Amino acid sequence: MNRDTQRAKAEAFRAMHDRSRILVLPNAWDAMSARVIEEAGASAIATTSAGVAFSVGYPDGEAIPRDEMIAAIARISRVVTIPVTADIESGFARDTRELAETIRRVIDAGAVGINLEDQVHDGIPRLYDLDQAVDRVRAAREAADSAGVPVVINARTDVYLLGIGEPETRFAHAIRRANAYRKAGADCLFLPAVTRRAEIEQIVPALDGPLNLLAFPGIPTIPELERLGVARLSVGTRLTLNAMSALKKTAAELLSTGTYESMLVGDITFADANRLMASRRS
Repeated sequence: MNRDTQRAKAEAFRAMHDRSRILVLPNAWDAMSARVIEEAGASAIATTSAGVAFSVGYPDGEAIPRDEMIAAIARISRVVTIPVTADIESGFARDTRELAETIRRVIDAGAVGINLEDQVHDGIPRLYDLDQAVDRVRAAREAADSAGVPVVINARTDVYLLGIGEPETRFAHAIRRANAYRKAGADCLFLPAVTRRAEIEQIVPALDGPLNLLAFPGIPTIPELERLGVARLSVGTRLTLNAMSALKKTAAELLSTGTYESMLVGDITFADANRLMASRRS
């Protein structure tokens, strides 16, 4: 992808965060899932770090080698025409130099947005110190700007997801972090595990930027989220897990009863799948 095309995609993706309507981002894990999502009418696609890792034989949590994650992002970016934002977890980096290198490589892979977490992936549920986390967002912004692509940075704080601190302290903690990330150069602010209407009503006006939520059990419907002022909704691993569940059901029927009913039922035919991929050969 040439840089002019990539810059245009990045600007188009940025415009989708103007809060005039909610941006719904289905998460793809490989080239085929990305094409199916695009064909279904998505205006942009996010990758799922967990789904990508599962698809090549690793658990979530930066267990997949960085090279393999970036290669998957490149395959997805190659086959779709809509903007792609990449879930890069905490950047596969322990310092800002390594993080900047990850950002440059993800841009070279064709992405025009990133998710960047403040969680430390070392087996202990914890967050980077706020100053460190802010430096990491700032380094990501500087790396993107240096590459000449106005990448949309979705800065994620896992205060709610990891249950950091006492419940009554989480709102103030998450807002402090998110607004600091916004000041450091983030474009959108991601608070996964926020699901209750009362929480959302409190968070939206307290943030200095657009709010991204994650589809979780109990979260309001998409039209309700839009009315509440939520700018963006991701679904994370939900589509990946649904596909795995369907595969498990079909394989179990085939192996246990010797019948084919669930295997032969589906909206996508071989011809459809072949067409989806054949149209995007490079």
